[in-house]
Amino acid sequence: MTRRLGFFTRLLDKVPAKQRYRLATEQIQHAERCGFDNAWVAQHHFHQDEGGLPSPLLFLAHVAALTRHIRLGTAIITLPMENALRVAEDAAVLDQLADGRLEIGLGSGGTPSSFHSFGQRFEARGVAFAEHLHTLLSAWRGDSLGHPDNHLYPAATQLADRVWIATFSVEGAVRAAQGGHGLMLSRTQPRPADQPALPLDALQNPLIDAYLAALPAGVTPRILASRTAFVADSTAYARQVAEPGIRQQAQQYRAGGHQLRGERFDDLLAQFDAHVGDVATVQRSLAQDSTLLRVTDISFQVHSVEPSHADTLRSIELIAEHLAPALRAAGEPR
Repeated sequence: MTRRLGFFTRLLDKVPAKQRYRLATEQIQHAERCGFDNAWVAQHHFHQDEGGLPSPLLFLAHVAALTRHIRLGTAIITLPMENALRVAEDAAVLDQLADGRLEIGLGSGGTPSSFHSFGQRFEARGVAFAEHLHTLLSAWRGDSLGHPDNHLYPAATQLADRVWIATFSVEGAVRAAQGGHGLMLSRTQPRPADQPALPLDALQNPLIDAYLAALPAGVTPRILASRTAFVADSTAYARQVAEPGIRQQAQQYRAGGHQLRGERFDDLLAQFDAHVGDVATVQRSLAQDSTLLRVTDISFQVHSVEPSHADTLRSIELIAEHLAPALRAAGEPR
């Protein structure tokens, strides 16, 4: 197995929406030129400082017309807030336009305050997710939809095999495996209150263990780990660029009532699981993350570093040229 590499954007450039979409498109095109295997976009509603894209499938249809080989994925669609049948139809059309390059990442989370606007309760998101996922898969698998004559058009049986489930929990990993879906692991995640300094791989390796143990016989594992990595030509420059964005994240984190484990820049990088520096520095940092030895896919994002467009393009180049060969090294999930 050769690990696949991806570029992931939340479309958070500090520019108006139209320009955000243009810059993200250019970054995905650049990732394709540099040999990345896939590109992922996140969905967020209402809050432009959390994510700039409420309609990921619409955006990816635009990107599909401007790319040829790179696979295009959602990371994630917040399924409880969606009409599942419309998602099934839109994804089916997009996969046709993209020549079969679509990957569908799904999750139940999202900003709690957004749920009410969609007629949902944040506390009931787990139940809504399960119901909507059932509808989505039923449509893609060709079941009748409320009437014997109603079946999805265009047919999209292939998409049922390209579902990824994002989760922070062992229970979620087990459900993803039992459905034969891919497992999506976040770039960072909350630590237990009694173990605030626990390394990220100590949280995510148990999810991989549970996923692999519950995967049905004959189903090929798909495990994606997203990571924040900003690579520059020098560590000094990378740190200079990264510090404002990381400190802004710390301010937002503190405002949300969370505790910080120190105020030094290096303390914040560790707390937010950000890999920042020149090629050698980021390579050493990533090597400490044992999760990356166990996954089939790795996607890199620059947020919450918030570099310029030019610096993002350069980071993509450096990852592709210097980090990709070792990261792609053959290995099986274990």
